[in-house]
Amino acid sequence: MDFFRDSIEDTFLTLFEGVSEGVIVVNTKQMIVASNTAARTIFGYQKEEMEGALLTTIIPTEYHKKHTGYVKEFMAHQDKRQMGIGRDLFGLHKDGSKMPVEVGLNPFVLHGHPYIMALITDITVRKQQEDEIRDINASLESKVKERTLQLTKALAAEKELNELKTKFLSLVSHEFKTPLSGILTSATLAGKYTKDEQQEKREKHLKTIRSKVKHLNTIIDDFLSIERLQSGKVTYKFTSFPISKIFDEVIYDANMHLKDGQIIKYPKSASDLIIEFDEKILELVLTNLIHNAIKYSGEDSIVAIDIEKSDTQLQIAIKDEGIGIPEKEQKFIFDRYFRAENALTCQGTGIGLNIVKNHLENLKSTISFQSEQDVGSTFTITIPLSQD
Repeated sequence: MDFFRDSIEDTFLTLFEGVSEGVIVVNTKQMIVASNTAARTIFGYQKEEMEGALLTTIIPTEYHKKHTGYVKEFMAHQDKRQMGIGRDLFGLHKDGSKMPVEVGLNPFVLHGHPYIMALITDITVRKQQEDEIRDINASLESKVKERTLQLTKALAAEKELNELKTKFLSLVSHEFKTPLSGILTSATLAGKYTKDEQQEKREKHLKTIRSKVKHLNTIIDDFLSIERLQSGKVTYKFTSFPISKIFDEVIYDANMHLKDGQIIKYPKSASDLIIEFDEKILELVLTNLIHNAIKYSGEDSIVAIDIEKSDTQLQIAIKDEGIGIPEKEQKFIFDRYFRAENALTCQGTGIGLNIVKNHLENLKSTISFQSEQDVGSTFTITIPLSQD
């Protein structure tokens, strides 16, 4: 170390001390043989403490093993380089704290002895700023992703809404136009039968008008139900009543829609069964399911109604021998305005099952189904016997 000092000129010492970067010089044994004021300030040592100490004194313990390998590699190639490219370097302060540093290595030979001059910069502030910028960028990216997702969802919702509006207008146009045309035709024909002996023909057309008007009224009620469900304006009223009362009313009305040879198998177990539920909603549900079973089944088919009661629940199953639901479309069956491909030629708005499902869920009940195309479907409603 004395040999090194005696070999340095005064001008070099002035420059050595004057640079803002920390400078240390180590020999081949990795001993610090010289340091400037900036280096001692960075690491917190006095001159006599730093010079003569091993280089590992200012390197965190966990990096000693890797550092030895780096030094051997550097000494073997002896070229000027920036140390730590692609990895973070840390120095060890006298008080035991670690700091991020940048190190530039410069090999040189003096009086036949090789040394390495290390230019050291404490980059703590810069790292903090980089971390802050990284956090800000991450936050911005997160906000951009979140906003993009929101916009995507909004666009998808708007697209879905537009599709629903289009489908709604198409359905309304078709569902209203057909019965209105029938009403107009029947009214015109009924007006031509003015004689007493033509009363039977008049009555036939008046019956058609009443049927078409009732159909239109049902459609309007369905749309009003959708509006009430969406706005949360639906109220329910629980009463105790014999379930046979509902079946009698629903089946009586359904009999008028039966095709040639179609029959409805009445559930025998319904005779003495009393339940507590919303009577109007149960009538709506059963009307929808039984009418669907009739509508989507052919002539000479059976619509079977089965009831199973346990201590905790009541299950009502409506089974038909109709066209069934294609497997790939079954997941959409309760979606509003959905019509299966094989049902497009049948009259309907595609909102009945959606209304049924929503009402039942509001009443803590469920609806499920099993279906096979060209074989038939079974829809099952499950009502808890203990209502809150």
